[in-house]
Amino acid sequence: MLSMFKTSLPCFSKILLLASLLLSIHPAFSQTATENIKNKIIKLATTTSTENSGLLNVLLPQFEKDTGYKVHTIAVGTGKALRMGRDGDVDVLLVHAKTAENKFMADGDGDSRFDVMYNDFVIVGPSNDPAKLSMAKSAKEASEKIAHSKSIFVSRGDDSGTHKKEIALWEAAKIDIRTNNEKWYREAGQGMGKVLQIAGEMDAYTLTDRGTWLAYSKKSPLKIAFEGDSVLFNPYGIIAVSSKKYPDLNTSGALALMDWITSNKGQHLIGQFKIAGKALFTPNAARIAKATVENN
Repeated sequence: MLSMFKTSLPCFSKILLLASLLLSIHPAFSQTATENIKNKIIKLATTTSTENSGLLNVLLPQFEKDTGYKVHTIAVGTGKALRMGRDGDVDVLLVHAKTAENKFMADGDGDSRFDVMYNDFVIVGPSNDPAKLSMAKSAKEASEKIAHSKSIFVSRGDDSGTHKKEIALWEAAKIDIRTNNEKWYREAGQGMGKVLQIAGEMDAYTLTDRGTWLAYSKKSPLKIAFEGDSVLFNPYGIIAVSSKKYPDLNTSGALALMDWITSNKGQHLIGQFKIAGKALFTPNAARIAKATVENN
């Protein structure tokens, strides 16, 4: 046993020497490695509806494969996503509330913004449609029917893009849901998938983007009660957070994601993403539209 230990001692000494050498360069090595890792990580704040649809599970792995970046996704409501961008907590945003996005840009909180895709909102509800929304000729009339019939409506209540659209619909119908809802209006403070589940359990109406609805419709007792009004148009945009305000952000990574998602490849993947044969989103990046015009 002693002879074996003596034989292995030189080898062990070499290991100690190597370890001491590594330790001597560790601080610089660690800092460089950390910087390299950071530069390859992109922090993306996006909406729960985008994540719930399943689209990101298709797009992001392909982007990471093509570019070598790694995307860390934070799924929240659009309002919170914009606040995270305003505070410099993320590098890039993928959201859907055009008015709020325009303000974000006007305030200097974003370097650039591009259209990515769109779908629309639909109102879903119980299969027996107690508020008779199927007879409504506009989203305004549909909102009035829900309020006048006092049918339960589940709101996201989370300052998301969907919530912002819903509030705009009540305002257009001149319905004050804060003081005149008589308990038929319920705020969940949850993401789109959870709200669809709650509305299904309560036999209630709710507003949802079509993408999330298609992803959840097979396991929901709800049905589309109203759709088709132009005011329900739902565009998505991607925004690079201001590098002037926050120079430490991974702006190069943000721009790489923006460039990829608005490229022919990214737009094609968005257009091909379907559930039960139905497309969830229509790609509409301006650069693709421009290229099409030029090619014609």
